Amino acid sequence: MQYQITHTTEYEYHQSVSLCHNVTRLILRNTEDQLCKKTVVKITPQPDIICEYKDFFGNNVMYFAIQQQHKHLKVTVVSQIEKRITAGSMLNFYQTTPWEEIKLQVLEPGDDNFDARQYITETAITKSTEEILRYAQQSFTPRRSLFYASAELMQRICKDFEFKPGFTTVATPLDIVIKERKGVCQDFAHFAIACIRSMGLPVRYVSGYLETLAPEGKEKLVGVDASHAWFSIFIPNTGWIDFDPTNNMMPGEQHITIGWGRDYADVTPLKGVILSSGPHQLRVSVDVRRIL
Repeated sequence: MQYQITHTTEYEYHQSVSLCHNVTRLILRNTEDQLCKKTVVKITPQPDIICEYKDFFGNNVMYFAIQQQHKHLKVTVVSQIEKRITAGSMLNFYQTTPWEEIKLQVLEPGDDNFDARQYITETAITKSTEEILRYAQQSFTPRRSLFYASAELMQRICKDFEFKPGFTTVATPLDIVIKERKGVCQDFAHFAIACIRSMGLPVRYVSGYLETLAPEGKEKLVGVDASHAWFSIFIPNTGWIDFDPTNNMMPGEQHITIGWGRDYADVTPLKGVILSSGPHQLRVSVDVRRIL
């Protein structure tokens, strides 16, 4: 399966901007089940400085600076990727190993699980509370496998929480999400991560896209897709296993990964600072198309 993803971000400034520094994490990374074959990044106005590098988590990062007066910024990233069907995801090992054993194994000295240990500690966005711990404990019962506990947690979040775009922002704390039982994919991923970390287990935030299909007999509209987010648990000797609580499913060929980190702050699509005054307007358009 091959896809073309077009992600466009536009800023319209009410006052001229004389200088801006920006960092974007929109260049897809290669994984076991996807290969990024081509990426084209177009920035208007043309940056005076631009460079690419990999961050601490291995995500692809592009930094750019515009040192000229401008009232409009447009960043378009067009990517072509190939999704692969990988074998070995459903192994008896992670279907049956209790979460308590995995928790101890991850903490054993040595380099085998060194990378995973950085995803155990809570962050400001995924800070645990007594209510979060109680919610997690309903799935993480004694001697239950990590895989099935995580799967049930995913199912419960999908059932208990209402998907409501516009109700939250990236700054909305989990306390509000839990109280109102509403939010979007970012909120559900952060809540699941907070639950799993409250049990002392590693879990990471995954940023990406999800292909949406047009109603039968109708053509898909351009730009109707959106960024997506889910969570991934770690099983020693097996690797990272993804779960999508928004859609109550394990991500497959329709899920496309941009990158991952401890939470949204580690994989923000575009962020920066500007030298200006006055407000601005933001428009984001995403289009995910099958091309083969």
